[in-house]
Amino acid sequence: MTVRSPRLFAGLTAAALLLTGCGGATQSPQPTASGKLKVVASTDVWGDVAATVGGDEVEVKALISGGGVDPHSYQVTPADSAAVKDAGLVLFNGGGYDDAIGKLVQPGAVVIEAVKLGEPAAEPKDDHGHSHGPGEHNEHVWYDFDAVSKVADELANRLGGLKPAAKAKFTQNATKFKDEIGALDKRVHAFGEANKDAKVIATEPVAANLITHAGLRDVTPEQFSKAVDEGNDPPAAAVAELEKLITGKQAVVLIYNPQTESGVTKQVRAKAVAAGLPVVELTETLPEGKNYQQWMSAQVDALAKALPKK
Repeated sequence: MTVRSPRLFAGLTAAALLLTGCGGATQSPQPTASGKLKVVASTDVWGDVAATVGGDEVEVKALISGGGVDPHSYQVTPADSAAVKDAGLVLFNGGGYDDAIGKLVQPGAVVIEAVKLGEPAAEPKDDHGHSHGPGEHNEHVWYDFDAVSKVADELANRLGGLKPAAKAKFTQNATKFKDEIGALDKRVHAFGEANKDAKVIATEPVAANLITHAGLRDVTPEQFSKAVDEGNDPPAAAVAELEKLITGKQAVVLIYNPQTESGVTKQVRAKAVAAGLPVVELTETLPEGKNYQQWMSAQVDALAKALPKK
């Protein structure tokens, strides 16, 4: 079973807050020896976006990286606390995804919480901070290109406030980045229009925003999706319902998140392969050697190729 609950953060978060200090004056973040702004991002995904907008004016540290890491179950460390305290700007996802890192931020710090820039407004959440249900806007907002573009604009604005002499450079970098994201968005619309309302299933709702934006229908049983997202084994009835969708060829593709892999999800994948259902892996963190645009482009292409040709 993959552990996902943000509640696991609580103990170490409290310890980290003790290390950083609660209340009182906040120490002004110091630039690097080369004069670069220190930026801390919760994940390598947001770290890459920050580095793209900040360019050579920033030094970015991502606290969570690597395809073998599940950000939901990441436990903060004293080193993370020190990095956040020393940062000029902190960028985290929010929405119940990496809130332990957000809680390390000192009063008065410059902070961007990506989920707050997403549209629509946050859905009602369960007690783990997650939205659930096929097609709902959820906390995995890096799969929402509109939200990512807004984060880029906010980065340019906030970094420009910290380093006014480089404001025009930040704005230019953000504009170029948004143009590339816009091109990706057009590709999503293109394959979405060709496959409008096509049914898909997913082992975990990491790409729910992308699925919704493309006009596809996620028919994954809600109890299955919710359980995996929270790190629990899905009820037997939900597993049986999902497997029936596969064997009955009621969906055109299985979207698989290898970072939340369990015995049950492996079983579902095996059923899909046996039934001839295409499997597309969509992940939570950046593959080594790729930036956000390259990663998303490859994933969009993989999903497009897996859908029926019309």
